[in-house]
Amino acid sequence: MSGKTARKQRQAPVRVPPPPTKGPAPRRASPKVLIAVGGGIVAVAVAIVLAISLSGGSSTPNAPAVGSLTNALPGSAAVQRMFKGIPQSSNTLGDPNAPVTMAEYIDLQCPYCAEFESTVLPKILNQYVRNGDVRIEQRMLAFIGPDSVRARSAALAAGLQNKQFNFTELLYMNQGTENTGWLDQRMVVAAGASIPGLNVHQMLTDAKSSGVSNTAKALDSEAKTAAVNSTPTILVGKTGGKLSTVPLTSPTDYEAVSAAITNALAQS
Repeated sequence: MSGKTARKQRQAPVRVPPPPTKGPAPRRASPKVLIAVGGGIVAVAVAIVLAISLSGGSSTPNAPAVGSLTNALPGSAAVQRMFKGIPQSSNTLGDPNAPVTMAEYIDLQCPYCAEFESTVLPKILNQYVRNGDVRIEQRMLAFIGPDSVRARSAALAAGLQNKQFNFTELLYMNQGTENTGWLDQRMVVAAGASIPGLNVHQMLTDAKSSGVSNTAKALDSEAKTAAVNSTPTILVGKTGGKLSTVPLTSPTDYEAVSAAITNALAQS
């Protein structure tokens, strides 16, 4: 399928102009282009000093045993502060007994997801998560290409150590252009090595496990059942009840998410 055909077939419920780039405009991730994007990807080396130093220039990165902020990726200290003190368990963040749940369907290569995670998520954390009103479920997808698949597996593996949100936020802070090869194994290792306390070797092992693979399949099935056709897709509702999709006018539409949370809190 050509890029032109794929673009005609895409559904984009949030119609906003893409952020300025020097190259072709970034796309919102859509399951209708999932098959098409895999065939013509050309890997381009990304000059990230930390990633290269960790890999020694080889295709099999040499991972440190435990992550730390020493020689970490840009933004690592900010990510550490962002989630400090907030309970994490697998793919959930916040008080497990919070009355409202916000679920987010995201792809680690999606530029619109990066906008949402960098602008809206911090406000949600400060306004609703830290006080126990909202818990967040991260429903990781891999629409855009093989790099998304690799990164999702690593993110789910980091979740087994209760550091999935740190891992995903750090990759968004260092996001490159989709399907250019920026999210290779060296970047995965570099991100893991930049998260204090993360057992990097264990993350890499778990990323290849049947448990992580089964979780990824379950997420894909769940997204299909929920008719998720773009990322980010945000759902909000009473914990344990039906979650409703929040119509975003842009990837930075905090007001729409806040209004949905406020409404759900009033009903809880």
